[in-house]
Amino acid sequence: MHENMGYKSIGIIHSEHTRAEDTPIQPVFAEQCKGRAEIFPEYADGLKDIEGFSHIYLIYHMHRAGSARLTVKPFLQDVERGLFATRAPCRPNPIGISIVELVGREGNVLNLKGVDVLDGTPLLDIKPYIARFDRITTAHDGWQEEVDDKTAGRKGKRGYGKGGTCRT
Repeated sequence: MHENMGYKSIGIIHSEHTRAEDTPIQPVFAEQCKGRAEIFPEYADGLKDIEGFSHIYLIYHMHRAGSARLTVKPFLQDVERGLFATRAPCRPNPIGISIVELVGREGNVLNLKGVDVLDGTPLLDIKPYIARFDRITTAHDGWQEEVDDKTAGRKGKRGYGKGGTCRT
């Protein structure tokens, strides 16, 4: 058993989102929300060749998540679900993952679009999104298939985007 795995931040995610309740739930609901990932100088060489990818995975520590719970009511439904059948932040290991658009790179800073992450979030890792490997056309969405797209869109934006788009 590995109790202390020793993860450390490789950078910080910056966004306009300062309150969880006003932050879109998933990148699909944050399409116009801009942000940036500032990579610490000691990890900047690892960004070599990243510009060739249109999208990247951000893997981060949800530093403002609440205490872990094993059942939750997800944002789309008022039904208790098992934590691991949701993307709720209140996890035993509050690790988040988002696929965002890579707009460009300026030195050790990645400019991003589709950011659904709180400002100041510690970044643990970056991986390229590769459609050849990551796109699964036969996927099933479990209980999420019970929720129509209009409801998902309305609830997914939460308190944000009342005007329709994120500020730039």
